[in-house]
Amino acid sequence: MRDNRRVQTSKFLSVRALDQLVDGLGAGAARRRQLAMVRGELERALDRGALPVGARRSLRRLLEEEALDPYVRLAESGTLRHRRVDGGLPPTSEATNEIRRKCIDLLREALGLPALRLGGGEIPLQPAPEAATLSALSRQLDQYLAGAMSPAQTRLTALLAVELDTAARSGELVELRTTDLGEENTAVYVERRPQGGGAIEGEWVETSVLTRAALERWLDVRKDFVRRAHGTSKLWVSLWMNHDGVLDDQGNTVIRPPGMPLEENGLITSYRVGRLRYEGLRQLLPLKLEQLRRAVDAERQRTAA
Repeated sequence: MRDNRRVQTSKFLSVRALDQLVDGLGAGAARRRQLAMVRGELERALDRGALPVGARRSLRRLLEEEALDPYVRLAESGTLRHRRVDGGLPPTSEATNEIRRKCIDLLREALGLPALRLGGGEIPLQPAPEAATLSALSRQLDQYLAGAMSPAQTRLTALLAVELDTAARSGELVELRTTDLGEENTAVYVERRPQGGGAIEGEWVETSVLTRAALERWLDVRKDFVRRAHGTSKLWVSLWMNHDGVLDDQGNTVIRPPGMPLEENGLITSYRVGRLRYEGLRQLLPLKLEQLRRAVDAERQRTAA
């Protein structure tokens, strides 16, 4: 990608291929500067490990929606700026965001891929209150993913995203394992456990782009905790040292290190604490996780009708 300044060869094969693609476009000077901005942001996103691993080597993977979705969120948040503005990294302007979207579509079309039209979809007219609240919750989680998060917030964001897709009960959520995730987190296998008992039925549920991004962030955090605790395949793990709650004859209890499987009480507690701790959730989440599950289940049934 040539401009007035020399662009150094990237360490990522996909970015090198991107440079070759842009060189063949014959774009004008203004468009080349815009494409150079996108190129720099993509490279910084790869360098941060924010995009799928496959996007490091393959230009097609770099320009697929699974990579572009987290890239656009980070870029619009200002995280990928190449220099600070007034000492900070403020969100980019709507004009810059629109230029970025147009450049993405231009690059995809040059590679033979359809345009994504990332400008956003139409807002449903007069949505039901439950649907509106769930949509607002999705947007809030999406905003979280655009910035830095603590391990606890990362876990809760992924948990809520999975819940919005699956309407799983708390007992079903804690039973999830990493082996229950489809390739690149595109689906999750949930074993439905009827509250009143009965046969357990398994179901593969397709995940949203939001959930895939949230799971990717959580799995990256999770691996360090699990490694220190000698490994588990359970998807949700603890983040702090605790105990198993069982006293022996001497009144002692077994200490559990971080990275152990999260139990149902711990999962419910993380929901309640997170609802009060993280900005925007108190107005969007009901007091109990089960209430959220019922709202999601009702919306799934409504849209399937």
